Order: sequence, then C-alpha cells, then structure tokens
Amino acid sequence: MEREKIEERARDYVARETDAAFKAEVEKLLAAGDWKELEDRFYRDLEFGTGGLRGVIGGGYNRMNSLVVTRATQGLCDYLKKTFPGKSLSACVAYDSRRYSDVFAEMTARVFAANGVKAYLFSALRPTPELSYAIRELKADTGVVVTASHNPPKYNGYKAYWNDGSQVTPPHDTGIIDMVNAVKAPKLMPKAEAMEKGLLKVIDREIDDPYVAMVKSKLLRPALIKELGKSVKIVYTPLHGTGALHFERIMGELGLEVVTVPEQREPDGAFPTVAFPNPEETAALKLALELGAKVKADCVMATDPDADRLGIAVPDAKGDFVLITGNQLGSLHLDYILLTRKELGLMPRRPAAIRSIVTTSLQDRIAKAYGAECRECLTGFKWIAELMRKLEAEGVDFLYGTEESYGHLVEPEVRDKDGISAAALTAEMTLYWRSKGKSLLDRLDELYLEHGYFEEKGVNKYFEGPAGMDIMRGIMEAYRKDQPAGFGGIKVAEIRDVKTGRKWQAGRPEAAEKVELPASDVIQWYLEDGTVLTVRPSGTEPKIKYYILLRTEVEGGKAAGPAALAAARAASAKKAAAIEADVRKVIDR
Repeated sequence: MEREKIEERARDYVARETDAAFKAEVEKLLAAGDWKELEDRFYRDLEFGTGGLRGVIGGGYNRMNSLVVTRATQGLCDYLKKTFPGKSLSACVAYDSRRYSDVFAEMTARVFAANGVKAYLFSALRPTPELSYAIRELKADTGVVVTASHNPPKYNGYKAYWNDGSQVTPPHDTGIIDMVNAVKAPKLMPKAEAMEKGLLKVIDREIDDPYVAMVKSKLLRPALIKELGKSVKIVYTPLHGTGALHFERIMGELGLEVVTVPEQREPDGAFPTVAFPNPEETAALKLALELGAKVKADCVMATDPDADRLGIAVPDAKGDFVLITGNQLGSLHLDYILLTRKELGLMPRRPAAIRSIVTTSLQDRIAKAYGAECRECLTGFKWIAELMRKLEAEGVDFLYGTEESYGHLVEPEVRDKDGISAAALTAEMTLYWRSKGKSLLDRLDELYLEHGYFEEKGVNKYFEGPAGMDIMRGIMEAYRKDQPAGFGGIKVAEIRDVKTGRKWQAGRPEAAEKVELPASDVIQWYLEDGTVLTVRPSGTEPKIKYYILLRTEVEGGKAAGPAALAAARAASAKKAAAIEADVRKVIDR
C-alpha cells in the first residue's frame, strides 16, 4: 500500500479512536515515520474468519482496539435491525482473561444499549461455551465473546454469534462486515444510563447454575461416577483463563478429586508461565505434567483461556504421561458415546456425529461400526453448528461433534466447542475403561487394531504482515495453476478444491464433479494409498496450515499383537515424514 494511503488511514483512525492509549500509539508511529509498522497496522481491516475478528492488541484498523470493537458492534446492530425490523432485540456479552477483554466487553454492551438492543453482560469472565448456552437460554438475537482463544498474549478477538448460539456463518458474516465498513461513528451509551434504562443487565448465577446442571445431565453413567469417582485423581490447568470456575465446581460436585496447577489457576492475560496458552502445545502443559507425575494423577487436563478446547495427557504402562491428540480424544469420545448408548439401550433412531474435513476419518469407521453415520463439514465450529441445524431439520439425532484442534461438543444446548463438558465426559470415560481394567491408551490401541492405525500430522508456517498474505495467496494460486503429481513418493489420485467447488480425478479436471461444501480456500489431495493431505490459510492467524491424515493397515487386525501395531506406527511415521518433506520444499524456500 502506498505511503500516502497508509498515512491517510492512520490519521483517520486517530481522529476516530476514543481510547487515549491506542490513539497515542499511532500518533507516535506517525511522528517517527515508522512506515513499516504503520503499514502492518493499516494495510487492511480485520475481517471475520473462521473465528470472527482476531488480531494483535493495539492502535490501527488491523488491530484489536476500542474503535474496531465498537465499529464491529455498531455494524452488528445495524445488521440485526435490518434483518429483524421492528423486533425487540437482545444480546449476550462475555469475555475471557485477556488484556482489555473486560474493557472491550463493556464497550460492546454499551454500543448494544445505545442502539436499543438489550445487553446481558456477564459480571466477570466466563467460558465461551457458556456464552453460546446463554444466547439460547435467554432467547437472545445475538451474542459476542471477547477472546482470542489460544493465541499468544499479544492477541485479542471478537466472536459474533447468531440467535441459535452458533458463530455467524454466511450470509450473516459478510452482511455484518458490509455494515461495519459503512459505520462512521459508533453509538455509545454510558453504562449507568444503560442500566437505569434497563438496556444493560448484569448476569451470572442465573446462567451459571443451569449451565452446570446441563453439563452434568449429559453424563451417561452417573452411577459409575458415584461408585468410582473418588478413585480418580485429575490434575487440571486453566492456563490462566476462564476454566477453573466451572471445571472445579462440576468435578467437585461429581465427587472427583481435582488438583489445579497453582501457578496457572488465576486469570492473567499476560500468560506468564507459557509462551502459547494452547493445550495442543506440550510445552503449555509442562507444569501440569510435572504436577501430575508428582501426585500420580490418572489424567492431566487443560483448557485454553476461553475454555472451549480441551487437551489431556494420561500415564502409560511405565507411568510416563502421553499427550492425547485432538483426533485421538475425539475418536475415544465417539467410541465411548456410541458404545454406552448401545449398551444402555439409549441409541436414537438415526444417530450421527460431525467432524471437520481435516479431522481423522477413523471416526467414520467408528460410527459405521455402531450403525451411526459421521458427516463432514468445513473447519471451524460454526460449520459444525450449521450442520447440526441441518441434521435437526432431517430428523437426525446429533450425538457428538469434533475437530482436530481439540474442539469437542457433546451437547446440543451449546452450539460451539465446549471444553468443560468434554472434560466431564472424559472423566467418566476414564472411569469406565478403568472399571474394565483398561486405560484410554489401551482402548485407543484396540480401536487401531480394529480399524487400522491412523496417523495425523500438522505442518504450519507463519507469514506475518502484508507480504505474508501475498506469500500464502501465491502458494495457493501456484497449487491451483500446477497441481502436484504426488507427495512423499505417493501419487495423487483425486483433488478436491473447496474454493472452486470442484473435485476431479488426477489429470482429468475436465470431468470435475461439484463439491457440496461452502466455498473456502482449501485444497485437498487424496493419494493413491488413501492418505489425505489438506492445505488452507488459517482463518484466525497469519499462517498456512497443512494436515496429513493417513491410515496403515495393522497386519493381523484385531488379533494382532503389540509388534504389529508398532510396525504400523513406524510405517506411518516414515510416510508422514516423506510427505512433510515435500511440503517443506514449498513453504521453507
């Protein structure tokens, strides 16, 4: 972007921003002539991705700040009024432990109030899934949670929700953005005035209590928990986020012993003990794993800062903790839910699960084994929620939804991933397999013997700033212009391009079939051996993401022993490494 345009946008921002600190940041950059930093802050506006708005906290249109938040909320209000003319509107607002989250949440509520939209604002930080639950419980028309999920401390974000408790999907997301871009001056009502007029109501226990009761009601074997609950010890970390409030309460009411990592229990937006507050990262669980080993825990659990993701680790036969991946935990959940419902006579007429297109297809095989179906959707839980709506319309019974990035949903009362309810189910599942003399790792191995060994590996590369966006765009365009013949020495058999909505056999693009998925910048290669490789730019971070999903048959199947499974693991690792090497040739050059 030309310097004159950058300066014009920067001065426009300074004139509109009401927060003195954010305004001063940009004024200082202008005075210093720091055009590289100014370009990064103004080369674009933050846009809704798979998780809404998300960006680095600071002054600028490409940053999270008061002006961007109030403009987004004003645009949301304008869109609601256009969509529901004459309706008495309401909204729920929640926030996590990040810097400025409470400030942005209150400003969001004040914008709602200034537009005549009654705002229900949580009195303190709350998990994201409770926000989704509150929208449905209070029959609100929209909702906002201020969070950047598991991103580094410099980030914050803004997730917008629709009246069914799910994040906004097309056409609402682009419709809201159009309205946001047209906003000149957001309306803002003082908090005291909004409360006096009944346009702002502070909420807490009236939602907390029914949410907790709902989570507990979704457990399938309460008698088992009552009988064996005290025999299980859980080490837990909320990673300085929102999870401890409900996690400790629910586990305590169930009679389970929870030892929370003291250094990470209190909310802190600086996340002082971790580089990334992400339960997918082994380093983030370091303190929890050390405490787990010290107290001889049966399971280590971690939720991310807004408690919508759950990661776990369990001890192996030697007592060393092994991190369970999101794909593995999702497969264990689905197996346990279906097994239990079948055993207890609780299987609905048309049971179904949902997974994202980059989540392991092991879940397809598990579902089929129990007479259920497993449907796929785009990455992002808003797409799982949208598919839930379609299942309901078809008379299909939703039982479970998951994506590989540690997102799990076990209840229809929430329309987003829920780390709290997933933790409760995981505790029950751990108890069940213990009652059978098995660990979660033992059951996972049984699933591999029955269905084949599934290996999943992610390859990511960050590309910061406007140049980074161009690089990622160039990578995707290059793939589309000249499709690879193979990866890791394995030929490509079929290509699915979700952006263009086409799927075709390698070398036969003229015979392409239509893809029944919303358009998204995703390419998938189906290799001759059944491996699936997917590439997509992230919707929430400046990085490109590859997903390697492969399956290796275990010689001997269910009757095989540890040696056969170990051989399948080794073969899978070798294959994944070869595919990654080809990917690295593109992203690391």
